[in-house]
Amino acid sequence: MAKSGSSKKTSASKAAPKSSARSPLAPARFPTLGQVAGVRLAGRAVGLKKAKGVKDLMVAEFAPGTTVAGVLTRSKCPSAPVDWCRAILPRGKARVLVVNSGNANAFTGNAGDLQVAQTAGEAAHLFGCRAQDVYIASTGVIGEPRAPDYIASKIGGMKKTLTVKSWKDAAEAIMTTDTFPKAASRKVKIGKADITLTGFAKGSGMIAPDMATMLGFVFTDAKIPAPVLQRLVRTAADDSFNAITVDSDTSTSDTVLLFATGQAKGQPRITSAADKALVDFKAALKDIFIDLAQQIVRDGEGAQKFVTINVTGAESKRAARTVGLAIANSPLVKTAIAGEDPNWGRVVMAVGKAGEKADRDKLSIGFGETQITRNGQLVHGYDEAPVAAYMKGDEITIDVDLGVGRGRGTVWTCDLTHGYITINADYRS
Repeated sequence: MAKSGSSKKTSASKAAPKSSARSPLAPARFPTLGQVAGVRLAGRAVGLKKAKGVKDLMVAEFAPGTTVAGVLTRSKCPSAPVDWCRAILPRGKARVLVVNSGNANAFTGNAGDLQVAQTAGEAAHLFGCRAQDVYIASTGVIGEPRAPDYIASKIGGMKKTLTVKSWKDAAEAIMTTDTFPKAASRKVKIGKADITLTGFAKGSGMIAPDMATMLGFVFTDAKIPAPVLQRLVRTAADDSFNAITVDSDTSTSDTVLLFATGQAKGQPRITSAADKALVDFKAALKDIFIDLAQQIVRDGEGAQKFVTINVTGAESKRAARTVGLAIANSPLVKTAIAGEDPNWGRVVMAVGKAGEKADRDKLSIGFGETQITRNGQLVHGYDEAPVAAYMKGDEITIDVDLGVGRGRGTVWTCDLTHGYITINADYRS
């Protein structure tokens, strides 16, 4: 299936991008998305962001009987919405989703909890459900409380604008430093039933794996019990949202939620995550999660290059992931990539500092199609010129074999440019 996050270009601008500039790694256009029966949504500007008229609030309504599952940040300083979602997730039921950008509602004390309570209470009143069926997420500036009813007072107006087609408005409403809205859609079957999965995400900076690495919301018309849905989400998130990093910083607000409305016709009953009828659905779910995760990396703050790091020969899958992240998060590696310098020695450094078992005398490293080291030594006759030319592209692949086992894993990241400093220095101004 074509991935809406795919983007092939031959070169990348060397100028440091401004926060308002569209990432050079962005997809050419917003994807065509499949409608999900049982979902209506809207995205509007309500004044949470300083820029006038910029969308900053989205609301989604779900059909009765919708189940939900999710993963949340492990940050020890979570936002008030994360605490709320963590408390209600065990119920596994959802009727409403309210997400705002421009303010994270994190490190806001009792005021933040009160805002969440009033938001959930008002949404429950307007949509005729329990407050515990209302999911809330926030992203933006930390430590700036808003009036407790600020978002609650806007939900009534949002309800009047809900439609089955407002995916782009909703995706735009949750953006912060993002330069493009991120969305994807897949079609699949469960038994003979046609199933749609559609979702969107936000993320650009403060991106590092820790259960979930940004805000991401995926919706399906499949009928799947919440406990089964939870297992599917955790598995799919591990190889997608937990396998990306922009800057090694985990947000206070990271939330990924999957909503299943149960509106698909003719679907067989599902009782277990191991059900053979779910094989294609699980593959599609992982695929859409990876698509959204990669789009986040492509929009990494100041990013000019999309980097894939494949680690093999590790002691375990976990060890491969750890080594991959050590490489991906190394400022020395990331700046070398930004400078188009094939400095493979920095990869050796990152492998060594990762703390996982590696055999120095079996370590093999390749950039793109070129093998640079094999069995701990520089390949005989190695010529750096073609590798230097390869580094000028905006899609870079680094392959590392540790030579100690069968564990393997892939991590996606981006380069580190002056644009990252510019964007974050200007973020609150």
